[in-house]
Amino acid sequence: MKVLWIALGWTSVGLGIVGAFLPLLPTTPFLLLAAFAFSRGSERLHDWLMTHPSLGPPIHNWQQHRAISRRVKLIATFSVAAVFLLSVILAAPLWAIVTQASILTFVLAFLWTRNEHPDEDSLTEDEPT
Repeated sequence: MKVLWIALGWTSVGLGIVGAFLPLLPTTPFLLLAAFAFSRGSERLHDWLMTHPSLGPPIHNWQQHRAISRRVKLIATFSVAAVFLLSVILAAPLWAIVTQASILTFVLAFLWTRNEHPDEDSLTEDEPT
């Protein structure tokens, strides 16, 4: 069973990395799935993922604060705009452009309504008032 968890973890890491470059494939959910799978299959791989300088921070931000960095939001927004513009330039069928616009609008709405920073209250919970 550990082999299946590890395989799921690596597949999720791969999809997460690809998702960093493709606007319709989300990165963070795949990294979260990879962290979960690795926690079941290999403590060493889980530790590697959580401490990875590029892959670890988005996982920590989401797990601890439900936050997505502004840099990631901006990259995703520009990627979405580029893909949509490419569809328009290539004269995709109207139904495809409308469908794409609808889905991308919801993706961007979700993305931009997530926190960017931890709540100030969560940073001072342990301090006496």
